[in-house]
Amino acid sequence: MSLVDYATARQRDATPRTQRSWQIQPGLWLAWAVMLLALLAAFAPGLLTHYSPTQGIPGAQRLAPQAAYWLGTDQLGRDLFTRIVYGASQSLSAAFAAVAMGLIGGTTLGVLAGAVGGRTENTLMRLVDVLLSIPSLLLSLSVLILLGFGTVHAALAVGIASIASFARLARGEVVRVRRSEYVEAAYGSGGSFWQVLWRHILPNSLTAVIAFAALQFGQAILALSTLSFLGYGTPPPTPEWGLLIAEGRNYLATAWWLTTFPGIVVVAVVLAANRISQQFAGGDA
Repeated sequence: MSLVDYATARQRDATPRTQRSWQIQPGLWLAWAVMLLALLAAFAPGLLTHYSPTQGIPGAQRLAPQAAYWLGTDQLGRDLFTRIVYGASQSLSAAFAAVAMGLIGGTTLGVLAGAVGGRTENTLMRLVDVLLSIPSLLLSLSVLILLGFGTVHAALAVGIASIASFARLARGEVVRVRRSEYVEAAYGSGGSFWQVLWRHILPNSLTAVIAFAALQFGQAILALSTLSFLGYGTPPPTPEWGLLIAEGRNYLATAWWLTTFPGIVVVAVVLAANRISQQFAGGDA
């Protein structure tokens, strides 16, 4: 979902959305189940597996999925299911950090531009336009080259690349709320700029931004997996979803499961995050 599609979804009528909230939505329940399972793997991997994610099992190299090893083993005899479970910690924590950075930085710029207006708004939004004109992957790679490789730097790179999208949305929401009648009435009642901003503009404009953060969470996972696949993210032997796909691509002919199952996990979590964000934004089931 693009930023334009997200803004369109926010404009839908609120009454049908309220009615839909009481309906059975299998897709939404499935999305929440996938997300909760991913969070469980990230915070309590020991509950799901007892194997080591970094140490191989002698004589168990590239075993196909079976009862003992649900998703098979890799070229070093390590249980693939275990590596996927422990990889959730790296992928999800980096995605949370990236989204938090984009949310804080972008929202600050957007609120400042939308609330102050004038030259400040023009200057900040021209900067945002420049950032939006650069492909996010290219911008992330440029930041990584400057900072160096690694999980933390990859999260920073993805977060910086998402600031412009948050700023654009936050500025639009603030401008929309600022022109509302109740905001004008608050100014007419003697409210100062900061009082009106804190009591009326921010509470009514940040809801869309927070919901957009759920959408960006899925995009951050995909971006971080791409960077790890290219070799710019988490270094081996630490498991990470993009790295698992990269390590298994050389064995597609003989061990298809090494790339297939990590890829399915990435797609499932990204789709789940997107579905949950649609619910927050008022999308259809």
